[in-house]
Amino acid sequence: MTQPGELEVIARLGIPGVADVHSHFMPRVVMDKVWTYFDDASTNYGIDWPIEYREDEQARLAILRGLGVRSFTSMIYAHKPGMAAWLNQWAVQFAAEHSDCLHTSTFYPEDGVVDYVAEAIEAGTRVFKIHLQVGAFDPRHELLKPVWALIAQEQIPVVIHCGSGPVPGSFTGPGPTAELIAAHPDLSLVIAHMGAPEYGDFLELADRYENVRLDTTMAFTDFMNRLASFPEELMPKLQTAGERGDVLFGSDFPNIPYSYEHAAAAVTQLGLGDEFERQVFWGAAAALFGLEPRG
Repeated sequence: MTQPGELEVIARLGIPGVADVHSHFMPRVVMDKVWTYFDDASTNYGIDWPIEYREDEQARLAILRGLGVRSFTSMIYAHKPGMAAWLNQWAVQFAAEHSDCLHTSTFYPEDGVVDYVAEAIEAGTRVFKIHLQVGAFDPRHELLKPVWALIAQEQIPVVIHCGSGPVPGSFTGPGPTAELIAAHPDLSLVIAHMGAPEYGDFLELADRYENVRLDTTMAFTDFMNRLASFPEELMPKLQTAGERGDVLFGSDFPNIPYSYEHAAAAVTQLGLGDEFERQVFWGAAAALFGLEPRG
């Protein structure tokens, strides 16, 4: 694959680079299983989902850096017991080897979860990721109550896939997550995929709670617009949220069926202005994670 050039938004907006809060790096055995799942997306989701960046790890890192991505995540998530602690151990080493990666961890409702979450925090994790649809668990689970309290106390953001797209799960949708936030109002949550398709409900949560944000992952792209387009009437609310720093850029790289450039262009083509774009592509994440301009 030809190495890409830097994204045009960087020079145009005068930002240090792009911060991507929703990119995936995983142990190869896990990544291969994820790709196999997407290979059968026509069965799982009713659509074709060809992986655009099916490359080895070093090639994928080079692609992101070539695009001007200065900070990214290694979104890992567990879908069964006994998986999260092992993934977290892998993520410690990955973050140590790549200083531009925000050290990412995960958790699952199981015995010992408080202990390994505490260990992840002690090891320096910067962000957690959970996936309610794939993991098929309730964020209000009794075993997770002390976990949420600990994460809220430490003010570590959690990227949470809780919207009902691309297919609903038993605990997706705004209801369970709204109850979680009401129980832990200081919790720092980043709603993945803008909460698709329940965009309005999740934007309302970001309006109501200071520490609730959303990421743009897959939203506004041609692909997502075929599944669940963002309502035109919500654009003013989206612009307000973005300008105050509550909308962060995410890509889902490498597991996307289109180019990274298209993911970025989908945001700029909204026409919501330079301040909105500066916050989305860099400023909001820089403030949330304390990113240095040349970090």
